[in-house]
Amino acid sequence: MRKLLTRVAMTMALLTGAIFWLLFFSPRPPLTTSPETLAGDGSLVNYCALPPLDGSGKLAAEIPKGNTPDCRYSHFPLPILAGCTEPLIEGADDIRGLWLAVEGKVGHVERIEQCGARTVITTAGLIHDAGPNSTAHVNTDDTEGTVFFTLGEKEYCPRTSANMTWNSGKLNFHLLGWGPQVVQRYLDGDQLIWAYADGSITRMARICELPQAHKTPKARSAWH
Repeated sequence: MRKLLTRVAMTMALLTGAIFWLLFFSPRPPLTTSPETLAGDGSLVNYCALPPLDGSGKLAAEIPKGNTPDCRYSHFPLPILAGCTEPLIEGADDIRGLWLAVEGKVGHVERIEQCGARTVITTAGLIHDAGPNSTAHVNTDDTEGTVFFTLGEKEYCPRTSANMTWNSGKLNFHLLGWGPQVVQRYLDGDQLIWAYADGSITRMARICELPQAHKTPKARSAWH
């Protein structure tokens, strides 16, 4: 019995170590976000002036994938899907725009872009981009946007990966692309609902301009 318990303890320790290494020390995903997009100032955009998705411009698959630089972006970047006008896929609601939380995580701000089967969420230092693109796979592949610890001058933050799929008008996030559903986003009248698997809900209202307090990122919760 003692040998069995020792083996179980060793197995658990090895598994924990492997997960910790994967989250914090495995190679970071290559940065494929356009340098011009990261350098630009997304706080100057009118997010109530949404482009028509009429197929007159780029397709989602023609635009490089957006992901988080290092542990977080330094300032709110320009839209990832600028110039993309591919019509939304069947079953997807149009939730594009800039949203401010008025209930739940009050004060949270996020930008949602959509084009074809692609959705990009930019908020609090991170860029979640899922769907067809010109440079990488379809799942998000980025970091949490928050520094967990530093060693010397290097910052460490956990890697994340998820996919986004539409089901009955709800945008579902699945951990690692194949794991459990962890987040949903969907419209409720004029508000956008952000729901966690634990049942917590945040309600967001549409705004046109980025509040200046959100131009540079602050600490954030996991699984935006």
